Amino acid sequence: MAERRLRKILLINSVLVAALAGSAVAGSAAPPAADLVLYDGHVVTMARYRPEAQALAVNGERIAAVGSDAQIKALIGPHTTAIDLHGDTVVPGFIDSHAHFLETGEDLSEIDLSADRAPTWHDVVQKVAAAVKRAKPGQWILGYGWHQEHWTNPPHPNVNGLPTGRALDAVSPDNPVLLRHASGHAIFVNAKALELAGIGPHTPNPKGGQIVRDAHGRAIGMLRDDAMNPVYAALAKARAAQSPAQRTKRLLEQVDLATRDALAHGVTSWQDMGQPFKVIDFYKQIAAQGKLHLRLYAWINGESVAALKAHLKDYFLVHYGKYGHLTVRGIGEILSDGALGTHSAWFFRPYLDLPSSSGFNVTPMKQIQAMAEIAIADGFQMSVHAIGTRANHEVLNVYQQVMAEHPDATDLRWRIDHAQHLIPSDIPRFHALHVIASMQTGHACDDGPYVTKRIGEVRAAYSYAWHSLIADRSIIANGTDAPVIPLDPMPNFFCAVTRRQRFDPRQPAFFPFQRMTRMQALASYTYNGAYSMFEEGELGSLERGKLADIVVLDRDIITEPAGDILNTHVVYTIVGGRIMYHRGQGFPGLQ
Repeated sequence: MAERRLRKILLINSVLVAALAGSAVAGSAAPPAADLVLYDGHVVTMARYRPEAQALAVNGERIAAVGSDAQIKALIGPHTTAIDLHGDTVVPGFIDSHAHFLETGEDLSEIDLSADRAPTWHDVVQKVAAAVKRAKPGQWILGYGWHQEHWTNPPHPNVNGLPTGRALDAVSPDNPVLLRHASGHAIFVNAKALELAGIGPHTPNPKGGQIVRDAHGRAIGMLRDDAMNPVYAALAKARAAQSPAQRTKRLLEQVDLATRDALAHGVTSWQDMGQPFKVIDFYKQIAAQGKLHLRLYAWINGESVAALKAHLKDYFLVHYGKYGHLTVRGIGEILSDGALGTHSAWFFRPYLDLPSSSGFNVTPMKQIQAMAEIAIADGFQMSVHAIGTRANHEVLNVYQQVMAEHPDATDLRWRIDHAQHLIPSDIPRFHALHVIASMQTGHACDDGPYVTKRIGEVRAAYSYAWHSLIADRSIIANGTDAPVIPLDPMPNFFCAVTRRQRFDPRQPAFFPFQRMTRMQALASYTYNGAYSMFEEGELGSLERGKLADIVVLDRDIITEPAGDILNTHVVYTIVGGRIMYHRGQGFPGLQ
C-alpha cells in the first residue's frame, strides 16, 4: 500500500517526473566491498525508476549501489562501516536554496528575539536590558528575529503596531542597540544608534527606504530597507577598529556556528544569498584549507554595476577547494522590493491596513537590468528578490527583455527569490521564461495570519502559489531564508504539505488548495534545489555514481501523520560519504 501510494504521488508531480529522466540505480557494477553501508531502512531515492529501496552503499564520496538489504549487505567487507537503520528513513541531503550563511552564524551568537523567546515587546526590552548589564560601555547590543505580528499583544503606546522606542532608550541610554526584524527588511534601534548613524529629526527618507516617525515627526527607531544603511555603516565603523586577526576569528566562528546548525538539520548544501567579493575571497581561503564542511553555493551581491562589470568573470568557481565544496556562479539576491511584514513589499495596489502605501521599489529596475546584462554576458545566474505583485511583474519583465535580446543564451536557470505574491497572469510566465521560483514555504505559514489583513482575500489566494506554479510546470526550489526563520527543513516541509502555522498547527490552513504533496515538497528540498544550482547530475537523488550526500531521519515524512512531521529529527547527516553529524554523538566530521 505504501509503495502504491508513493508511486501515485510521484506521478502527480509532473515536474519531478520529467526532470528525473535518468536511469535507475543498478548494483551490477558495485565494488566487492563498500566503505559505508546503510541497511534496514526506507530509502526514498527521488529517482524515477527506483523510488524506494531498503539500503545503499558508498565508496569514497559517491554512492556505489542502491537496492535491497540482501544486495547491499553483500558489499559489507572487513573494513566497511555498516549501520543498521532499524527502519529509519533515508533521503537525499537537504539543499537550502535560499539562506544567509554568515548572517545565520552571526545571529546564533546574538540575542534571540523570536516569538517563542520574546513573545511581547516588553520581553524584547527585558532581554536587551539583561545584555546591557553584561556589555562593556559603548558596546553594540545586537538581536534578531522579532516580528510585531507574532507578539501576543501590541505594545502600548504604539505607532501602527510598532513600539515608540522609549522603553528601549530607557534600558540602554549609552549602548547602541540594533534589533533585526525577522524579515531582514527592517531594524529597530535606540536613540544612541540613531545618533551614531546621523539620523535626526530632519533626516529625509532615503530612496528605497523609510524612517518611521510618530505623529510629532520623531523617529521611533524603526528603519525599513535602505534606511538601515547608516546604522549598519556605524556598526561597521565600530568593527573596523578590530585587528585583522579578530575579524578573521569572528568570521570563522560564524562559519562554524552556521555549519553545525546546517549539519544538525540535515542541510548538506547551502545557497548563500548574497556576499561581496571580499567575502568570496574569504570563502576561497577556507575552502582551500578544507575548513568548509558542507557544499556552499555562494551568490554575489553588494557590488556596484561597475564593479560587477570589471570583476565578476574573475569570480566564477565550480567545485573549488580541498573537498570541492565551493561554487560561485550567480548574482543575487538583488532586492527589487522589501517585505510584507514591514509594509515594504511592492504591490500594484495599496495595503488594506496601510492605505497610504503600496510598498516601494528598492533597487531601481534599470540597475537590475544592467546587472542582468552583465550576468548573461559572463555566464552567471541571476537572482532577484521579489515579494509583492508589482515587484514580481517588473522582474519578469526585465528577465523577458534581457533574454529576448540574447536568444543564443540558453539554460540560464535565472530565479525570482521569494515570488510570494503573484497576479494570476504572471504565473505561466515562470515556466515560459524557464525562471525558477526559489520560495521558502515556511514564510507562508508564518505570514498567513496577517496576509489577508495586509492585502485582502483576492490577492492572498495567489500568495505562496505553490500548487498553481507546479501545475503550470514551474520548478520550485525550497529554503528557509535563515536566519529569517530557523534553518530546520521540517517546519518548512510541514508548512508545504499543510499550509498551517508551525507556532500553532491547530490554526486553520492558509488557502490549503495551494499546498504541495509530500513528494513535491521533498523534491523542492532535494532534486529541484540541485537543479537550481546546475547540480542535478551530482546531487538531489540517491543514485549510483552521484555524490553521497545523505540524511537519515527518525520518522517517515512521506507517510507519517502530518502532525508528527514537526517531531522529526535528523539521525545522521552524511556529506560526500563522510558522517558529519550523528544525533547524540555530535559532529565527528568536524573533529
